[in-house]
Amino acid sequence: MKVAVTGSSGLIGTALTASLRADGHQVVRLVRRVPHGGEEVRWDSRAADAGRPALDGIDACVHLAGVGVGDHRWTRSYKAEIRASRVLATRALATVLAGLDHPPKTLICASAVGWYGDTGGREVTEDFPSGSGFLSRVVHDWEAAAAPAAAAGIRVAHPRSGLVLAKGGGVLGRLLVPARLGLLPRFGPGNQIMSWISLSDEVAAIRFLLESDQLSGPVNLTAPHAVTNSELVAALHAALRRPDFPALRIPEPVLRLALGEMSTELLTSVRVLPKRLTEAGYEFRHLTIGAALSAELGRG
Repeated sequence: MKVAVTGSSGLIGTALTASLRADGHQVVRLVRRVPHGGEEVRWDSRAADAGRPALDGIDACVHLAGVGVGDHRWTRSYKAEIRASRVLATRALATVLAGLDHPPKTLICASAVGWYGDTGGREVTEDFPSGSGFLSRVVHDWEAAAAPAAAAGIRVAHPRSGLVLAKGGGVLGRLLVPARLGLLPRFGPGNQIMSWISLSDEVAAIRFLLESDQLSGPVNLTAPHAVTNSELVAALHAALRRPDFPALRIPEPVLRLALGEMSTELLTSVRVLPKRLTEAGYEFRHLTIGAALSAELGRG
Protein backbone atom coordinates (compact mmCIF):
# COMPACT_ATOMS: atom_id res chain seq x y z
CA MET A 1 0.00 0.00 0.00
CA LYS A 2 1.23 3.49 -0.86
CA VAL A 3 0.27 5.97 1.86
CA ALA A 4 0.82 9.73 1.98
CA VAL A 5 1.21 11.16 5.49
CA THR A 6 1.10 14.76 6.64
CA GLY A 7 2.46 15.61 10.08
CA SER A 8 4.84 12.66 9.71
CA SER A 9 7.49 14.24 11.93
CA GLY A 10 5.10 14.65 14.87
CA LEU A 11 4.56 12.30 17.78
CA ILE A 12 1.92 10.14 16.10
CA GLY A 13 3.18 10.58 12.55
CA THR A 14 6.69 9.39 13.38
CA ALA A 15 5.38 6.21 15.03
CA LEU A 16 2.83 5.57 12.28
CA THR A 17 5.38 6.03 9.50
CA ALA A 18 7.79 3.60 11.18
CA SER A 19 5.01 1.05 11.67
CA LEU A 20 3.87 1.21 8.05
CA ARG A 21 7.39 0.93 6.68
CA ALA A 22 8.21 -1.98 8.98
CA ASP A 23 5.39 -3.91 7.31
CA GLY A 24 6.58 -3.10 3.81
CA HIS A 25 4.22 -0.26 2.92
CA GLN A 26 5.50 2.72 0.93
CA VAL A 27 5.15 6.03 2.76
CA VAL A 28 5.21 9.42 1.06
CA ARG A 29 5.94 12.05 3.70
CA LEU A 30 4.37 15.42 2.88
CA VAL A 31 6.55 18.13 4.43
CA ARG A 32 6.51 21.93 4.49
CA ARG A 33 10.30 22.32 4.37
CA VAL A 34 12.76 21.44 1.62
CA PRO A 35 12.43 17.64 1.07
CA HIS A 36 15.25 15.30 2.10
CA GLY A 37 15.38 12.12 0.04
CA GLY A 38 13.01 10.57 -2.44
CA GLU A 39 10.29 9.67 0.08
CA GLU A 40 9.58 13.28 1.02
CA VAL A 41 7.50 15.71 -1.01
CA ARG A 42 7.08 19.43 -0.47
CA TRP A 43 3.47 20.27 0.28
CA ASP A 44 2.05 23.55 1.44
CA SER A 45 -1.68 23.98 1.97
CA ARG A 46 -1.38 27.51 0.61
CA ALA A 47 0.06 26.13 -2.64
CA ALA A 48 -1.27 22.59 -2.57
CA ASP A 49 -0.81 21.95 -6.30
CA ALA A 50 2.94 21.73 -5.65
CA GLY A 51 2.49 18.22 -4.26
CA ARG A 52 -0.22 17.05 -6.66
CA PRO A 53 1.96 14.77 -8.88
CA ALA A 54 3.20 12.78 -5.86
CA LEU A 55 -0.36 12.30 -4.58
CA ASP A 56 -1.79 10.96 -7.82
CA GLY A 57 -2.08 7.20 -7.52
CA ILE A 58 -1.62 6.83 -3.75
CA ASP A 59 -3.85 4.24 -2.07
CA ALA A 60 -4.53 6.28 1.05
CA CYS A 61 -3.70 9.50 2.85
CA VAL A 62 -3.35 10.08 6.58
CA HIS A 63 -3.67 13.74 7.50
CA LEU A 64 -2.18 14.47 10.94
CA ALA A 65 -0.73 17.97 10.50
CA GLY A 66 -1.69 20.83 12.81
CA VAL A 67 0.00 23.10 15.35
CA GLY A 68 0.03 21.88 18.95
CA VAL A 69 -3.01 22.91 20.97
CA GLY A 70 -1.02 22.95 24.22
CA ASP A 71 2.19 24.45 22.88
CA HIS A 72 1.39 28.11 23.55
CA ARG A 73 -1.02 30.32 25.45
CA TRP A 74 -4.20 30.82 23.45
CA THR A 75 -3.76 34.37 22.26
CA ARG A 76 -6.02 35.60 19.50
CA SER A 77 -3.29 35.05 16.92
CA TYR A 78 -2.47 31.53 18.15
CA LYS A 79 -6.13 30.53 18.16
CA ALA A 80 -6.27 31.67 14.54
CA GLU A 81 -3.20 29.51 13.82
CA ILE A 82 -4.78 26.49 15.51
CA ARG A 83 -7.84 26.91 13.36
CA ALA A 84 -6.04 27.59 10.08
CA SER A 85 -3.61 24.69 10.50
CA ARG A 86 -6.57 22.32 10.80
CA VAL A 87 -9.55 23.69 8.94
CA LEU A 88 -7.92 25.50 6.03
CA ALA A 89 -5.18 22.90 5.56
CA THR A 90 -7.70 20.04 5.59
CA ARG A 91 -9.95 21.74 3.05
CA ALA A 92 -6.96 22.36 0.76
CA LEU A 93 -5.79 18.75 0.98
CA ALA A 94 -9.29 17.30 0.53
CA THR A 95 -9.82 19.48 -2.53
CA VAL A 96 -6.56 18.34 -4.11
CA LEU A 97 -7.28 14.67 -3.41
CA ALA A 98 -10.78 15.01 -4.88
CA GLY A 99 -9.36 16.46 -8.09
CA LEU A 100 -6.71 13.81 -8.76
CA ASP A 101 -6.96 11.65 -11.87
CA HIS A 102 -6.45 8.62 -9.62
CA PRO A 103 -7.63 9.65 -6.14
CA PRO A 104 -6.95 7.50 -3.06
CA LYS A 105 -9.61 5.16 -1.75
CA THR A 106 -9.21 6.40 1.80
CA LEU A 107 -8.51 9.60 3.73
CA ILE A 108 -7.87 9.29 7.46
CA CYS A 109 -8.25 12.85 8.70
CA ALA A 110 -7.23 13.42 12.32
CA SER A 111 -9.75 14.81 14.75
CA ALA A 112 -10.02 14.99 18.55
CA VAL A 113 -12.30 14.37 21.51
CA GLY A 114 -12.39 18.15 21.81
CA TRP A 115 -15.47 17.74 19.60
CA TYR A 116 -17.55 16.94 22.71
CA GLY A 117 -16.47 19.78 24.97
CA ASP A 118 -17.10 19.49 28.70
CA THR A 119 -19.90 16.99 29.38
CA GLY A 120 -19.38 16.88 33.13
CA GLY A 121 -17.98 13.37 32.83
CA ARG A 122 -21.01 11.99 30.99
CA GLU A 123 -20.35 9.02 28.72
CA VAL A 124 -20.41 9.96 25.04
CA THR A 125 -20.16 8.05 21.78
CA GLU A 126 -19.70 9.20 18.19
CA ASP A 127 -23.32 10.31 17.74
CA PHE A 128 -23.10 12.87 20.56
CA PRO A 129 -23.38 16.49 19.31
CA SER A 130 -20.44 18.85 19.35
CA GLY A 131 -19.81 21.23 22.22
CA SER A 132 -19.84 25.02 22.07
CA GLY A 133 -16.31 25.98 23.20
CA PHE A 134 -13.44 27.13 21.03
CA LEU A 135 -11.92 23.69 20.46
CA SER A 136 -15.31 22.08 19.85
CA ARG A 137 -16.02 24.62 17.11
CA VAL A 138 -12.59 24.07 15.59
CA VAL A 139 -13.00 20.28 15.58
CA HIS A 140 -16.49 20.56 14.08
CA ASP A 141 -15.19 22.69 11.21
CA TRP A 142 -12.04 20.54 10.91
CA GLU A 143 -14.11 17.46 10.20
CA ALA A 144 -16.44 19.34 7.86
CA ALA A 145 -13.44 20.60 5.87
CA ALA A 146 -12.84 17.10 4.48
CA ALA A 147 -16.19 17.20 2.65
CA PRO A 148 -14.67 17.65 -0.86
CA ALA A 149 -12.91 14.29 -0.52
CA ALA A 150 -16.05 12.51 0.67
CA ALA A 151 -18.08 14.10 -2.15
CA ALA A 152 -15.58 12.66 -4.63
CA GLY A 153 -16.20 9.14 -3.32
CA ILE A 154 -13.16 8.88 -1.07
CA ARG A 155 -13.84 7.03 2.19
CA VAL A 156 -13.14 9.59 4.92
CA ALA A 157 -12.66 8.59 8.57
CA HIS A 158 -12.12 11.03 11.41
CA PRO A 159 -10.25 9.42 14.36
CA ARG A 160 -11.26 11.49 17.39
CA SER A 161 -8.20 10.92 19.54
CA GLY A 162 -8.06 11.32 23.26
CA LEU A 163 -4.96 12.14 25.32
CA VAL A 164 -2.20 10.15 23.59
CA LEU A 165 0.20 8.71 26.15
CA ALA A 166 3.82 8.62 24.98
CA LYS A 167 6.98 9.62 26.78
CA GLY A 168 8.36 11.25 23.65
CA GLY A 169 6.03 14.23 23.70
CA GLY A 170 2.49 15.49 24.05
CA VAL A 171 0.91 16.07 27.44
CA LEU A 172 2.65 13.09 29.05
CA GLY A 173 6.05 14.35 27.93
CA ARG A 174 5.38 17.63 29.75
CA LEU A 175 4.19 15.87 32.90
CA LEU A 176 7.22 13.60 33.23
CA VAL A 177 9.67 16.09 34.76
CA PRO A 178 7.59 16.88 37.90
CA ALA A 179 6.37 13.27 38.05
CA ARG A 180 9.93 11.94 38.18
CA LEU A 181 10.38 14.08 41.29
CA GLY A 182 7.14 12.80 42.78
CA LEU A 183 5.78 16.32 42.61
CA LEU A 184 3.19 16.21 39.85
CA PRO A 185 0.10 18.03 41.19
CA ARG A 186 -3.56 17.41 40.53
CA PHE A 187 -5.14 20.05 38.32
CA GLY A 188 -8.09 21.84 39.85
CA PRO A 189 -10.48 19.44 41.60
CA GLY A 190 -8.71 16.37 40.21
CA ASN A 191 -12.00 14.56 39.59
CA GLN A 192 -12.37 15.63 35.96
CA ILE A 193 -12.54 12.66 33.57
CA MET A 194 -9.71 12.34 31.05
CA SER A 195 -10.10 10.08 28.02
CA TRP A 196 -6.77 8.62 26.93
CA ILE A 197 -5.12 6.15 24.55
CA SER A 198 -1.60 4.69 24.44
CA LEU A 199 0.60 5.62 21.49
CA SER A 200 0.74 1.93 20.55
CA ASP A 201 -3.04 1.74 20.34
CA GLU A 202 -3.27 5.09 18.56
CA VAL A 203 -1.02 3.84 15.77
CA ALA A 204 -2.65 0.41 15.62
CA ALA A 205 -6.14 1.94 15.53
CA ILE A 206 -5.20 4.31 12.70
CA ARG A 207 -3.87 1.33 10.77
CA PHE A 208 -7.10 -0.52 11.55
CA LEU A 209 -9.02 2.38 9.99
CA LEU A 210 -6.70 2.37 6.99
CA GLU A 211 -7.23 -1.30 6.32
CA SER A 212 -10.97 -1.36 7.03
CA ASP A 213 -13.35 -0.66 4.18
CA GLN A 214 -16.34 -0.33 6.51
CA LEU A 215 -15.59 2.56 8.83
CA SER A 216 -16.09 6.15 7.77
CA GLY A 217 -17.03 9.31 9.60
CA PRO A 218 -16.11 9.87 13.27
CA VAL A 219 -14.42 7.07 15.21
CA ASN A 220 -13.38 7.60 18.83
CA LEU A 221 -9.78 6.60 19.51
CA THR A 222 -9.84 6.29 23.28
CA ALA A 223 -9.22 3.38 25.64
CA PRO A 224 -12.46 1.92 27.05
CA HIS A 225 -11.64 2.94 30.63
CA ALA A 226 -11.17 6.68 31.13
CA VAL A 227 -9.61 7.97 34.35
CA THR A 228 -9.84 11.01 36.56
CA ASN A 229 -6.99 13.49 36.61
CA SER A 230 -6.18 12.27 40.12
CA GLU A 231 -6.02 8.65 38.93
CA LEU A 232 -3.73 9.62 36.04
CA VAL A 233 -1.33 11.43 38.37
CA ALA A 234 -1.29 8.53 40.85
CA ALA A 235 -0.72 5.99 38.06
CA LEU A 236 2.13 8.04 36.59
CA HIS A 237 3.86 8.33 39.97
CA ALA A 238 3.39 4.58 40.46
CA ALA A 239 4.82 3.77 37.02
CA LEU A 240 7.88 5.87 37.87
CA ARG A 241 8.08 4.40 41.38
CA ARG A 242 7.71 7.77 43.01
CA PRO A 243 5.60 8.77 46.03
CA ASP A 244 2.22 10.31 45.39
CA PHE A 245 0.89 13.28 47.34
CA PRO A 246 -2.86 13.64 46.68
CA ALA A 247 -3.02 16.92 48.57
CA LEU A 248 -0.63 18.54 46.09
CA ARG A 249 -2.75 20.39 43.57
CA ILE A 250 -2.99 23.58 41.55
CA PRO A 251 -6.31 25.33 42.29
CA GLU A 252 -8.54 26.04 39.32
CA PRO A 253 -8.27 29.87 39.63
CA VAL A 254 -4.47 29.63 39.55
CA LEU A 255 -4.59 27.44 36.45
CA ARG A 256 -6.90 29.87 34.70
CA LEU A 257 -4.68 32.79 35.63
CA ALA A 258 -1.50 31.04 34.47
CA LEU A 259 -2.80 29.44 31.27
CA GLY A 260 -5.78 31.53 30.31
CA GLU A 261 -8.37 29.86 28.09
CA MET A 262 -6.03 26.94 27.43
CA SER A 263 -6.63 25.80 31.03
CA THR A 264 -9.99 24.42 29.90
CA GLU A 265 -8.10 21.49 28.33
CA LEU A 266 -6.89 20.42 31.78
CA LEU A 267 -10.22 20.99 33.48
CA THR A 268 -12.67 19.61 30.91
CA SER A 269 -14.42 16.42 32.00
CA VAL A 270 -15.62 13.98 29.33
CA ARG A 271 -15.80 10.17 29.24
CA VAL A 272 -15.42 9.15 25.59
CA LEU A 273 -16.26 5.56 24.65
CA PRO A 274 -14.70 3.87 21.57
CA LYS A 275 -18.03 2.39 20.49
CA ARG A 276 -17.55 2.18 16.73
CA LEU A 277 -13.96 1.00 16.99
CA THR A 278 -14.71 -1.90 19.31
CA GLU A 279 -17.88 -2.85 17.44
CA ALA A 280 -15.75 -3.14 14.29
CA GLY A 281 -13.52 -5.67 16.04
CA TYR A 282 -10.53 -3.63 17.21
CA GLU A 283 -8.81 -5.15 20.27
CA PHE A 284 -6.95 -2.76 22.56
CA ARG A 285 -3.39 -3.55 23.56
CA HIS A 286 -3.63 -1.43 26.72
CA LEU A 287 -6.94 -1.38 28.57
CA THR A 288 -5.76 0.17 31.85
CA ILE A 289 -3.84 3.36 32.53
CA GLY A 290 -1.22 1.44 34.52
CA ALA A 291 -0.51 -0.99 31.68
CA ALA A 292 -0.35 1.82 29.14
CA LEU A 293 2.08 3.90 31.18
CA SER A 294 4.33 0.93 31.95
CA ALA A 295 4.50 0.01 28.26
CA GLU A 296 5.01 3.54 26.92
CA LEU A 297 7.55 4.59 29.57
CA GLY A 298 9.49 1.40 28.96
CA ARG A 299 10.00 2.22 25.28
CA GLY A 300 13.56 2.81 24.11
